[in-house]
Amino acid sequence: MHSFAYEAQPMRVRFGAGAIDELADELTAIGATKAVVITTPEQRELGERVNRLLGAAGLGVYPHATMHVPASIIDDALAFIRGAGADAVLCAGGGSTTGLGKALALRSDLPIIAVPTTYAGSEMTPIWGITDDGVKRTGRDERVLPRSVIYDPELTVGLPVAISVTSGLNAVAHAVEGLYAPDASPIISLMAAEGVDKMLDALPAVVTDPADLDARADALYAAWLCGATLGATTMGLHHKLCHILGGSFNLPHAETHAVVLPYVMAYNLTAAPAAREALQRATGSSDPGTAVAKLGRDLGVPASLSELGMPEDGIAEVVRQAVDSPYSNPREVTEADLRGLLTAAYAGDDPSGDYR
Repeated sequence: MHSFAYEAQPMRVRFGAGAIDELADELTAIGATKAVVITTPEQRELGERVNRLLGAAGLGVYPHATMHVPASIIDDALAFIRGAGADAVLCAGGGSTTGLGKALALRSDLPIIAVPTTYAGSEMTPIWGITDDGVKRTGRDERVLPRSVIYDPELTVGLPVAISVTSGLNAVAHAVEGLYAPDASPIISLMAAEGVDKMLDALPAVVTDPADLDARADALYAAWLCGATLGATTMGLHHKLCHILGGSFNLPHAETHAVVLPYVMAYNLTAAPAAREALQRATGSSDPGTAVAKLGRDLGVPASLSELGMPEDGIAEVVRQAVDSPYSNPREVTEADLRGLLTAAYAGDDPSGDYR
């Protein structure tokens, strides 16, 4: 066994159906007394419910979180929170909401509690992202890690099937890149492989019966594992491309991950034999990238970046940004490689094609 370093993230987790009812106790557990709830416009009703559960400690709802965390929204939300006099921020929703909470923690040092309603996994990481003037910047800072996370599968039952699937595949992307990360460890690899296996089993069951609480719980558990993998390792080519695509063209975050993932898997796994073997076991296929692509399409995921609204002439800009910014990856990446991979993903070609 190779030498490795592993550091567990310092946070509380409360998991189970009905866990949201313990929200006030979680606020007390982190030493806070009053909180503002943030969420997206679409989940304002959830935000109001959470605020009521806090009782006198709930100071209101800021329902304007949006994809890719625009800098202007951070300023507006911070003014709202300071005006309310909150000493904590409660993030009720998916990756966009948690992302805004992290940006607020970065700017203000306020503690955050995450109540995830999707499978994005952002709540398990110290990674933040902010988009300013069309460019998405990311970084790592322990201050943005939620102090507590409440996983309640009942809150995900209403998550639309299409979003459930793309959000779940977004989580799988974290685990895939964690398996071949330069700072991977046996502990993280176990979590990643389990996360992929559980998520790929759960998603078809969720599509068959969106109200299946057992399937929802399995998917949320898988998201926890995949998110913890993301938080403990260095991501590679896949996440780099998705950050550029999202920041440059405002593409939907989870859908972009779902479309791009099979192509990066097909490309990178040729240089990562241990990861390839783990993913072959998790997918039950000798070609994990193609298996993930087939599953996604069977479950209704868009097949190409063009379907998400990316302009074809944007490929050159993505290549330029990816080449200009170094990042860890198990296989060397050239401009020609990137152009071929992105062209295939743009068109929705077979992931096992010649671009590899």
